[in-house]
Formats: sequence, structure tokens, C-alpha cells
Amino acid sequence: MIRHLLEPIQALHRRIRDEVVAATERAALAHLSHVHADDEGDTIYAIDKVAEDVLIGEVDRTIARVFGGVILVAEGLPGGRVVLPEGTAAADAKWLLMVDPIDGTRGLMYQKRPAWILTGVAPIETTSLDLSDVALAVQTEIPLVKQHLSDQLWAEAGRGATGTRVNRLTGERQSLPLRPSVETTLAHGFATIARFFPGVRADLAALDDELAETLLGPPVAGKAQYFEDQYICTGGQLYELIVGHDRFVADLRSVARGNPQSATRNPQSLCCHPYDLCTELIARECGVVVTDAHGRRLRAPLDVDADVSWIGYANPALRAAIEPVLLAKLRARGWLA
Repeated sequence: MIRHLLEPIQALHRRIRDEVVAATERAALAHLSHVHADDEGDTIYAIDKVAEDVLIGEVDRTIARVFGGVILVAEGLPGGRVVLPEGTAAADAKWLLMVDPIDGTRGLMYQKRPAWILTGVAPIETTSLDLSDVALAVQTEIPLVKQHLSDQLWAEAGRGATGTRVNRLTGERQSLPLRPSVETTLAHGFATIARFFPGVRADLAALDDELAETLLGPPVAGKAQYFEDQYICTGGQLYELIVGHDRFVADLRSVARGNPQSATRNPQSLCCHPYDLCTELIARECGVVVTDAHGRRLRAPLDVDADVSWIGYANPALRAAIEPVLLAKLRARGWLA
């Protein structure tokens, strides 16, 4: 059963977390931020290599050789995937594991903000798997060197989600409440339209301002209607929705960069990929509403290449208030077919 994979995946995450934290303690900033490889999907930094060196061996030893053949999908692998144990045919594999060993590399390597290890598991029952087939998901926080607490969240489809907070120095564990916001307005809360990198930031910022004015009215002198958090980490953004810090997050970079009306658009600007969203099951099991840019169930292919846009609402009431306005603005801009 898929739940039998939970413990070895959690152990894998702990091993990666500890190796990466140890590396950041030992290494100079300049070394960890060195570009190791420039793949088609994203840039691989030296700190990413630390996690990747652990990944294949641990998955092979603790999962593939115990629970049946595994197709491991991750950045940095030849073609984005490998079948384990070595010599196993893809047709004989029982599980697909999509892993992002470090989601939030840029913030972590400069010791600005924690990153996350993400894993989604789908039973291989068809050849056309997508994110909706993920039936087990685990995400684990990689803390900053100065941070002694690390959160871990997991969910099995249809069985809810669980969170725990671990003191990495003492090993003490305590339950972590997973409570998305129940607020029904964005007023005085955190809401973000992601615009991390150059290319389409002006278009996305204009959309954000229009959305705020339509939902809450014109800005009032000396007042902030709501706030944003440009957390360069999709797993971290989902976490912020799950624990009640954020009310709304939209990453629309892949639809914005195709806007023919934009004078500043960059068709090659970096977008979100499926491995960044392989733990969205946890958010949904907590009651967070996660959709694609059209408001439909998220169904991105389980590969390292696809560009994905997504929208997260902390609860259905917020979705009902925001979604019609947002989708109308996307259509008016020609961002949606």
C-alpha cells in the first residue's frame, strides 16, 4: 500500500535536510551559489548537487528495492528521470516519485529564507500520469543555519494531512496545526501574484493592482489594503496557505509571458514546473483550493519540462470572491484562450 512509502520518504527528507544544512554550515556562500549546471528546466547550483547526491542512492536502497521498481523524476537526471533499481524496465515500475530535492534554492543558498524538499508519489496504473494522480505527498523544511526548527507535512489522498515540527538540535517533535485562513476577504491579509524574475513583472504587477482595486476599491491614503510575500519557493507558498499565513497566491507567469499586448514580455522567462507543485495534494487535503489558470483542477504532466500556472485560495469563500474577477481580467488581457 502507498502509505508504506511514507516512512522511507520521510527518512529520505531528513537525510537530505541534514546534509544540506551541514553543507551550508561548512561551505562559503560563494561556493554554494556557484552554478553547477544550466539545464533546460532551471539552473542547478552547487547546493542542489548536495541534495541530488543523496537522492538516487536513498530512493534505490530504501524504496525501489523494498517496494518495487520506481520511476524517479527530478531535475538533474538524464532526461529528467531514471528507473530504479538499475536494469528495471519502466513498464515494470510500480511507483512514480517526483522529487524536488531543494525547492527555494536561491533563498536558501544566500541564507535568506528556508527551502523545502518536495515529493509526490503516484501509483503507475496508466502511462499518462499527471499531478491529479499523486496519492501521497511529503514536504520537509530545510531551515536556515540559524534556525533550529523544521516543519514536515504529509498527506495521503482522501485521508487528510498531518504536520509536525521538529527541533533539529534535540530531536523533540510536536504536532503542527494545519489551519488555512477562514477569512473571506483579502483586506489586511497576505495575497500574492508571483513575479519573482525579470520578463513579465510589469504585466503581473499591473494585474495585481487592478485586482486589488476591483476587490477592495481605490487605495486609501496612508493605508495598505493587503500585503504580498514574494517567497521564491512554490512549496513554501503552499505551506503559507496551509498554515493560515496567506489567503491567496497566484503564479501566472506561464500565461502572462504569452501576452501579445505586452511590450516587455519575455517568452523565455522562467516559470513554475510540475515538480514545484508535486505536493499540492497536501494543500487540497487541508481545504485549500488549488486550480490551474482557468479555474480547473490542476493536471500538469509529471515531468521536468512543462510550464505551469496555478492559483491557490485559502478557502472556498475566497475563491468565490476572487476567481470570477481574476479570470475576467486574464481573459481581457488575452492571457487565456
